[in-house]
Amino acid sequence: MQSEPETVCNVAISFDRCKITSVTCSCGNKDIFYCAHVVALSLYRIRKPDQVKLHLPISETLFQMNRDQLQKFVQYLITVHHTEVLPTAQKLADEILSQNSEINQVHGAPDPTAGASIDDENCWHLDEEQVQEQVKLFLSQGGYHGSGKQLNLLFAKVREMLKMRDSNGARMLTLITEQFMADPRLSLWRQQGTTMTDKYRQLWDELGALWMCIVLNPHCKLEQKSSWLKQLKKWNNVDVCPWEDGNHGNELPNLTNALPQGANANQETMGQCKSLEYQHLPAHKFLEEGESYLTLAVEVALIGLGQQRIMPDGLYAQEKVCRNEEQLISKLQEIELDDNLVKIFRKQAVFLLEGGPYSGLGEVIHRESVPMHTFAKYLFTSLLPHDAELAYKTALRAMRLLVLESTAPSGDMSRPHHIASVVPNRYPRWFTLSHIESQQCELASTMLTAAKGDVRRLETVLESIQKNIHSSSHIFKLAQDAFKIATLMDSLPDITLLKVSLELGLQ
Repeated sequence: MQSEPETVCNVAISFDRCKITSVTCSCGNKDIFYCAHVVALSLYRIRKPDQVKLHLPISETLFQMNRDQLQKFVQYLITVHHTEVLPTAQKLADEILSQNSEINQVHGAPDPTAGASIDDENCWHLDEEQVQEQVKLFLSQGGYHGSGKQLNLLFAKVREMLKMRDSNGARMLTLITEQFMADPRLSLWRQQGTTMTDKYRQLWDELGALWMCIVLNPHCKLEQKSSWLKQLKKWNNVDVCPWEDGNHGNELPNLTNALPQGANANQETMGQCKSLEYQHLPAHKFLEEGESYLTLAVEVALIGLGQQRIMPDGLYAQEKVCRNEEQLISKLQEIELDDNLVKIFRKQAVFLLEGGPYSGLGEVIHRESVPMHTFAKYLFTSLLPHDAELAYKTALRAMRLLVLESTAPSGDMSRPHHIASVVPNRYPRWFTLSHIESQQCELASTMLTAAKGDVRRLETVLESIQKNIHSSSHIFKLAQDAFKIATLMDSLPDITLLKVSLELGLQ
């Protein structure tokens, strides 16, 4: 800085196989990342490699010296640094002259300038103490002074490390997690029976998401994965470790700001990403002709969205289910479908329809299974121009909402003394039910619009609406939608759609 007097810093950087493994600087600045002087020296070494003299390992240089040169070398070294090295030099000299000393039992001598063995682990320099201090400081500020933003920057750094296959990614995340687990507010909230703030819980969500990236990394060794599993189980067994679903019974629903509706939910039956262009990069090992990283990514997303999963208990976790699904679908909507991707959509839709208990679109699902309406609407619109039959099959299968349907009473009704055990229908605490029903209605409306002019399909969609939609307000909305679609200005009224509108209106 111009206002500050110029200072000279002594900087030392150690390398190992193109990685900076340790740094020291006399400036004394402490941070998670390198100080400006270390960065300056690194850039100088990169840009002007010829200006930095390259020396052989010191052991090689010493090997080339005769006895007189070696004596001169050692005496000069001691003279220059006598206050620092003289006690060590005398101790080593005594040990070398003693035949029975430990130093004489070891063949050769260490050389810090020779670098590591090819098999030795090598990783970038990371100041672990500073990572811990910074995270502790940000957490103690409780979301003030932009501490949440700082923590997200640290998470972004971990993501960057994982992308570069830097082994420090897992190390850094371990240090961050340890500080999160040690946060005194966790035990305070547990004692008071209060829930953590949404902002704080989002940080925990990010923590969980990053651990998922680490344990699913295909480039990691099995022993690494087993050590992480052990560590994760250890954290999970700590009393104050937050539950993913929230605090269950203590969690009071705040439904006034529960869920943003529709596609605008993530603007901020995502803004940064809009400039991205998705392209097919060929995968190294082809499984089928035309397969690429893009087709694999899309296929994994479709598999994930179609998995059958039970609705979690807590309000926050239920909102997260909807939010995550909508975020993933909005990512998929940015991709333009070509023939290869349509093939993937067809294949996955068939798998999900024919799939067993793993599939959310299978014939039989659990009563409290997360509904597939939002996902099916996306599948329907994507498949419709290419395979209308499959599109309708998928959407109609997804229309069900079993949690609102009556179930058989428990107990053996043939024996009178068992009648006492009959329990009235219990609706689980689905805090997001109104959002789910509106998505079901959206799916139905999308099918009605697409089926205009097709008597058979309109009748099938009508039957599905009458069977699966339980909300009178949504049935009335669909009656209105059907009427609007039937009487568009540019064409004659669609008689079948008008009948659908009348049927729904009467219902």
